[in-house]
Amino acid sequence: MQMMKEDTKCSAPGNHQKQHCHLVLILLPRQQPDMQKSGKAFLTAFICSISVLLATLKRHRTTLSKYPSWNCYSNCYSNCSAWKLWDSLKTTAFILGPALLVFLAFRNSITWHLQKFWGASGFFWQTQWENLHYMLGGNDLVIYILGTTIIPSIVFWGFNGILMVADVTGKPTFITRYRIQLGKNDPVDRDKLHSAIRTVLFNSYIINVAVAMLFWPIVKWRGEPCSLQLPTFHWLLVELSIFTVVEEILFYYSHRLVHHPLLYKHIHKKHHEWTAPVGVVSLYAHPVEHVLSNLLPVLMGPVLLKSHITSTSVWLCLALLVTTISHCGYHLPFLPSPEFHDFHHVKFNQCYGVLGILDRLHGTDTVFRQSKAYERHFVLLGLTPLTESIPDSPKKSE
Repeated sequence: MQMMKEDTKCSAPGNHQKQHCHLVLILLPRQQPDMQKSGKAFLTAFICSISVLLATLKRHRTTLSKYPSWNCYSNCYSNCSAWKLWDSLKTTAFILGPALLVFLAFRNSITWHLQKFWGASGFFWQTQWENLHYMLGGNDLVIYILGTTIIPSIVFWGFNGILMVADVTGKPTFITRYRIQLGKNDPVDRDKLHSAIRTVLFNSYIINVAVAMLFWPIVKWRGEPCSLQLPTFHWLLVELSIFTVVEEILFYYSHRLVHHPLLYKHIHKKHHEWTAPVGVVSLYAHPVEHVLSNLLPVLMGPVLLKSHITSTSVWLCLALLVTTISHCGYHLPFLPSPEFHDFHHVKFNQCYGVLGILDRLHGTDTVFRQSKAYERHFVLLGLTPLTESIPDSPKKSE
């Protein structure tokens, strides 16, 4: 939908000022990702923001002029709870309205470059997807299994293959020098690692395929996950954000559930055999836990949003990379910090979530926040290992 010419007049004085600003708010997100249009959108949002500000100040000045003094206005204000509520709502709208307009325009300018990548060489990605779709005979079930199981597994084992070389051989040193728990898995116990690999293979190909087959009727009922039309890049970003929130909620509470004494001994204790985890251990779990805590939290987001299989596959690949990094035992430069979950394997009753938001809310990160691991919990942007720049206290080293 294109923006009407009169929408740019929202800053002009007149009775229709409010309607024009609202019209811009409705139409702005639907603009095409074009640099020229993004610039106009930003200018329009800025003008509308100033207009809303001036209009609000004018209304408040008119209201204040009814009272002989500010004190009289304050007394009347404090004695009227309904007015306080209404004024709070207006203030919230006054702050969030212009901020949303500016954010939407700014988002269009920034993500334009990413959108160009997504749509590089005309319809490159769309063409590749259609070729794959036709190559597989348009068999939606095969495409779904490929996107939810095979492709994510290739990413998982490719990354973990590199890490396992470092775990077993102690080389290359540019990886092993970033070990979090010094003296642990140096080198890793090969028999223990082989046992873990067997369990992970079973979970990755037997349990994952079985769950995908069970989810398929639900996904198919919800929409068309393997349609020929790819989602837009902007929508993919929105989906990934929502997937992350859904995973955080479901993983946190399911993880705490399997830490209940009745379940821990029979189910979750298997995963905690590794107090100093390695990457492949991220999927080393009892089958019940694998379904409850590993699969459901990451699959529910795509089901709720009726996501395209390409969005789901990208999300699963990212989720596997993140959980591998969280378990890898190395705080590598320029990658997300694994200190949070590594601390969970040390203490067991801390740091249950992925992002740490619900841990902060429920107070399950209090010990972690007082530890050296918390001081090291950030993205390393240099090459000096954090165990050297922020070493453990002498007591712990001994």
